[in-house]
Amino acid sequence: MPKPSEETKALFRAALPPDPRVQTKPMFGQLAGFVNGNMFTGIYGDTVFVRVGHEARAELLQHDEAHLFEPMEGRPMKDYVVLPQPWTDDPPRLREWIARALAATAALPPKTPKPPKPATSKPKRP
Repeated sequence: MPKPSEETKALFRAALPPDPRVQTKPMFGQLAGFVNGNMFTGIYGDTVFVRVGHEARAELLQHDEAHLFEPMEGRPMKDYVVLPQPWTDDPPRLREWIARALAATAALPPKTPKPPKPATSKPKRP
């Protein structure tokens, strides 16, 4: 798994909207932004991905270097798009797409936490 640089982590944190609903948590060994329990953006290595609505996703995929987020080869996450790498050098554009992702994802129903799995005990061997 690619590791993000400290510069990418700082850029990502700075690009997150100053919204009290936003939480930052680790995901895929990286950083991700969540709203109402739903992931709306994150970093994977030195790339930034966002979750936007269907129309915005189609618009975004028209840009060179934008592509579906695929943390494991052959298993794309169809709701998430990797932003073109040059956009990380354009903070207003980066913040715009992350804000769009926040707005789209905040409109989804809140994710309910999964109940903890019951502890299983191994049968004693004779």
